[in-house]
Amino acid sequence: MKLDSISLKRSFWRFIWPSVIAQWIFSLYTMVDGLFVARGVSEVALSAVNIASPFVHFLFSVSLLFAVGTSTIVAMFLGQDKRKEADEAYSQNLAVLGIISLVITAAVFLNLDSVAAFLGATELTLDYVKHYIISILPFSWCFIFSYSFEVLVKTDGFPKFAAICVALAAVTNCLLDWLFVMVFRWGVAGAGAATGLSQMLAVALYLVHFLSPRATIGFVKPCWSLGKLWRVVKIGLPSGLTELSAGITVFLFNHAILAYIGEEGIISYTIIAYINTIVVMSMAGVAQGAQPLVSFYYGRRDGYSCGVLFRYSVVTIVAMAAAAFTGSWAGAEGLVSAFISEDMAELRVYSASVFRIFSVSFLIMGFNIMIGGFFTAIEWPKAALAITLGRGLITMSAALAICIAAAGGEGIWWAPAVSELICLVISMGLMSRYRKRNKSLSFNASKEVSPDVWKDGQRY
Repeated sequence: MKLDSISLKRSFWRFIWPSVIAQWIFSLYTMVDGLFVARGVSEVALSAVNIASPFVHFLFSVSLLFAVGTSTIVAMFLGQDKRKEADEAYSQNLAVLGIISLVITAAVFLNLDSVAAFLGATELTLDYVKHYIISILPFSWCFIFSYSFEVLVKTDGFPKFAAICVALAAVTNCLLDWLFVMVFRWGVAGAGAATGLSQMLAVALYLVHFLSPRATIGFVKPCWSLGKLWRVVKIGLPSGLTELSAGITVFLFNHAILAYIGEEGIISYTIIAYINTIVVMSMAGVAQGAQPLVSFYYGRRDGYSCGVLFRYSVVTIVAMAAAAFTGSWAGAEGLVSAFISEDMAELRVYSASVFRIFSVSFLIMGFNIMIGGFFTAIEWPKAALAITLGRGLITMSAALAICIAAAGGEGIWWAPAVSELICLVISMGLMSRYRKRNKSLSFNASKEVSPDVWKDGQRY
């Protein structure tokens, strides 16, 4: 980590920006697929990519679940100068991900029709959805390993290298999308294959790093421990669900839109979902970038530094929220026109209008993501899980039901803002409870390690 020789603020930005940029590029994968599919196949095929996207989010969420839990533990071990334990945790993580990848691939392949129907494929979109999933399926292990490596490379102290790897893979994805969809005319299957191959490239680049002498953590024989594995799952579950919540949101919206608006509404929501994913992942990048730093100082029992990092994160999230809302409101027409052809003018106008409504949620969501990420970093998994479940499932389901009952199909577009607002109340309550226990999060904190963080070797 090599943090002692540089200021806390510099360390924060050193980890944050590569993480945010990496998340932007991750977000562009499905967006680029959708853009080429919309132009090279049809708008109906575009909606099919959106219907299948929760499967991609599921793969990333599995990866992130184990990666963040492992990263937190590894960072704490490094903060305590326990290199051997850090290597063992890292190696067990990779072995577990290999087994899970095989199970997911086999299960989805054997139940492809059921999976497509569950995701919301209609008679019009079923074949497109199946083709997209089957083209991604052989690369499931690449999706899972690449995201895990991206998180762990940052914990290893190389956040810029992580961003470079993600950028190279994204450029590869764009080139292959153009080649497979626009030149070879392989349709949605070509888009899926392009994304899978780009993820394989990312895995290869990360392996070059971890097999080199410059890596701090490395491969050893896994020391199997169900207790350590359960600890990883408990810590990483909130972050995994944060990633999955994007897929759950798409799933819930697709079914609600089909029921109350119709299939053209899916096209509008597909475009909105792409932008929403970029905003969510940007803010998740702040949480993930700060996570190894917070965990490192928490492992050192330095509550003051954890509090300072939290305040830096708040300022960054406020700036991002303002930029996302303003940009979405001002650029709605331009974003929509990139996906919908000129002969569908009415759909363009409608999509821009509902996108502006949806963008209100951008002003709130970052605080929930950031607070949940902070609780994950300090190993408060129950608080982080409460926030994540609220954002991705509980409050979103309630908000959809309330808004649809109040305004019919048009109420669907207000549901994200209502959901995030309800979740923010929960987040602030949990943060207030934490600050009462840990005075180092006070905004006028002195440079003292809070005695409330540790007591008799246990966290409180």
